[in-house]
Amino acid sequence: MRKVLILCTGNSCRSIIAEALINKYLKNVVAYSAGVKATGSVNSNAIKVLKQEDAWREEYSSKTLDKIMDINFDLVVTVCSNADKNCPTFPKRVEVIHVGFEDPDGKKFEAFEETLQEIKKKLLPIVRKKTS
Repeated sequence: MRKVLILCTGNSCRSIIAEALINKYLKNVVAYSAGVKATGSVNSNAIKVLKQEDAWREEYSSKTLDKIMDINFDLVVTVCSNADKNCPTFPKRVEVIHVGFEDPDGKKFEAFEETLQEIKKKLLPIVRKKTS
């Protein structure tokens, strides 16, 4: 199994959505997510959109990077410019790529639906290619 980390600032919307979609749709890949400055909670609209997609798991949570640093990732994907600029160094050499998405936080539910669709269309094929 290839291990992928999705890194964002707050780990409450984009990175959680990406983690869940990768885990639902990509075979032989396990995704994790974390935040550079995690909020500690998952946005309720992110949960709602993932439930609609039948991709929500209760174990998904907003967490800081130190909670998962012991995992040897095969790929790290930053999904916001702040995480891209502040991406930490990992103990094991790992490829880090940036695939940015607009933050839906504070916007209407439709923005979360758009973000989910954009992540499916843009991010999943990249992760599939990088981990195959």
